[in-house]
Amino acid sequence: MHTEQKSLTALVSIHDVMPETLGHCTSLIEPLLKRDLGPITLLVVPGREWSTRDLVTLRAWQAAGCQLAGHGWTHEATHIHTLYHKLHSLILSRRAAEHLSQQEGNLLALIRRCHGWFVEHDLGAPALYVPPAWALGNIRSPLLADLPFTMIEVLRGVIRLQDQSLLRLPLTGYEADNSWRAWNLKPWNSWNEKRAIVSGKPLRIGIHPYDNELRLSRQLWQQLDHCQAFVGYEKCAAA
Repeated sequence: MHTEQKSLTALVSIHDVMPETLGHCTSLIEPLLKRDLGPITLLVVPGREWSTRDLVTLRAWQAAGCQLAGHGWTHEATHIHTLYHKLHSLILSRRAAEHLSQQEGNLLALIRRCHGWFVEHDLGAPALYVPPAWALGNIRSPLLADLPFTMIEVLRGVIRLQDQSLLRLPLTGYEADNSWRAWNLKPWNSWNEKRAIVSGKPLRIGIHPYDNELRLSRQLWQQLDHCQAFVGYEKCAAA
């Protein structure tokens, strides 16, 4: 008996888009655009040294169909105080979890500043905000509705800010720059691909600028090949 294969839909994002990573981002974005995957979401870090030429590159990617999202301010934690942040840094984020160890008021100001940067530089008003390392930090849920974004992505899924509802979505990552990370991430990615197929929910494929040079590059492109359809975050969150 023939069993019909369930389809796999993906949300594709490229993290850590900043002036110093634009070359590596280009090496990922160009082949992805040639595959005609639908909307690719670029997670832009505003608080770096952006030149006029860099901004022209962002606008060109927008014109090619990419969607821009906010991704922290500097993408670097200036201090690591709490025990949770220390463990998070050791196991997952190193110094990337910019939100952790910061007070609520500072985080709200950071997110608003991030959104304002896009508007000030004629890049449109992004709908999605992704805290570095998907770590939102200590922000009370009722305050999320007052932020200028409409969605925030965290490890568990996408929070719709209007009503603080969480759309749980499986997630993959390929930033395996040592054997320990590769050993953990490879089965995690395979398991989440299976979750997406069984549940019918989109698989979030989270790509970092150097992933094409790291240990899970082959798995990254294989999982992209397994996908039959691609959607953007706004369409997914509206469903």
